[in-house]
Amino acid sequence: MDNWKKLPGCQHIASTECNFSSVKLKNVYEKIELRIRAEKGNNTSQWHEVKPFIPFQKAQIGPLDVHLEAEDKAIIINISPPGTKDSIMWALDHPSFVYSLVIWKNSSSLEERTETVYSRDKIYKLSPETTYCLKVKAELRSPRRVGLYSPVYCINTTEKHKVPAPENIQIDAENQVYVLKWDYTYENTTFRAQWSHEFLKRIPGSHSDKWKQIPNCEDVKTTHCVIPQNVFPEGIHRIRVQASNGNNTSFWSEEKIFNTEMKTIIFPPVISMKSVNDDLLHVSIGAPKESENKSVNQLYPLIYEVIFWENTSNAERKVVEKRTDFTFPNLKPLTVYCVKARALTENDKWNKSSVFSDTVCEKTKPGNTSKTWLIAGICTALFSIIVAIYVVKVLLRCINYVFFPSSKPPSTVDEYFSEPPVRNLLLSTSEERTERCSIIENANTLTVIEETNPIDEDHKKYNSQTSQDSGNYSNEDENSGSKISEELLQQETV
Repeated sequence: MDNWKKLPGCQHIASTECNFSSVKLKNVYEKIELRIRAEKGNNTSQWHEVKPFIPFQKAQIGPLDVHLEAEDKAIIINISPPGTKDSIMWALDHPSFVYSLVIWKNSSSLEERTETVYSRDKIYKLSPETTYCLKVKAELRSPRRVGLYSPVYCINTTEKHKVPAPENIQIDAENQVYVLKWDYTYENTTFRAQWSHEFLKRIPGSHSDKWKQIPNCEDVKTTHCVIPQNVFPEGIHRIRVQASNGNNTSFWSEEKIFNTEMKTIIFPPVISMKSVNDDLLHVSIGAPKESENKSVNQLYPLIYEVIFWENTSNAERKVVEKRTDFTFPNLKPLTVYCVKARALTENDKWNKSSVFSDTVCEKTKPGNTSKTWLIAGICTALFSIIVAIYVVKVLLRCINYVFFPSSKPPSTVDEYFSEPPVRNLLLSTSEERTERCSIIENANTLTVIEETNPIDEDHKKYNSQTSQDSGNYSNEDENSGSKISEELLQQETV
């Protein structure tokens, strides 16, 4: 059965090539076969079959249609994707096309600038009232295809706008909010900011209605505004800012690409440390908590940098690991150690990290040696207290003996007195009664007396010594001396 069909655009042609791109193929990825023959009058040649091929692999990306719009410092470009409206050749590849643009001032073709743009994009950093020319070509990265350049298009930028557009748009993450900033030198101006999804740029056509107003960034008079983090879903977005002065508004600023993953804040981890024994501490790292007591959701894996040191030393020990449990052995008993940590992104391309956590300190438990010294110290303290009490007691006795003596004389003295003892043997008072004592100088008599009464003399000497020791003379000695004197006087009279 003959299934060959006539190919539109390639019938009865005089040249050696034909264009059949207008043919509506059902599937450009299926292999097709062609055959050709020559005709001259009523005579024809035999059919020559062409090697089978897949249309998509043989298709050429042709020149593009481009539409331009001018601003004072920018040009808006609209590119029609390759292929016709009804063609299915590039229908599935429209989002994958990348457009390469070459632009230059019409007055100087040497100052060319090459940029990669989307099908609808804006070219910034141009001069007002200047003619610019450009050309564009389409490319496919996979499979690798490079199209033909479009014709050259030229356009004049407008005169400088009365209200200039804001410049240097920046957005940063601080704590749990985003801060959007821009530069603007004119006063009495209000601003508003909008955001849109980045993926819309890859879809051909205008998406001006997809821009959304950013909360807290409408009719603001400052060159910044604070945006809650929950305003933006996860992903890549574009942000633009516009200035207004009364009824006049500026063009939109240059669009700033904003990746929430790059701006996501990594909060410091929560650390707990526990002493296991006298020479080991265990450190646990937990995820930070939000106000709703939910774990902070990180979009990429984290590793932890832990810094450990003795509280009285500046020497630090650093550990960088993915795990969340750390053990530090070979430590000193009864010693305070401190630790702090921060979270880092595991992938170096993000290069993000949190601030360090609060410092946590813990004291190791006492060891066996420490317990022995503790017991010895307690025993030494108790012994010292006992010795101190004994020494104080002896000192008090000495003080009482010297400064506060007893009123009763010693027993060795008391047995030689018939009268009650005096109150103070060291100090005599005026009230103490004494008797007169007469001394007779007669050596012969005394010698006789000494010979006849040796016992009394010894007695007298003893009493005299005893009296000297006590500080007073005995009454008994005085009476006996008085009697001897009377007897001697009577003998002399006779």
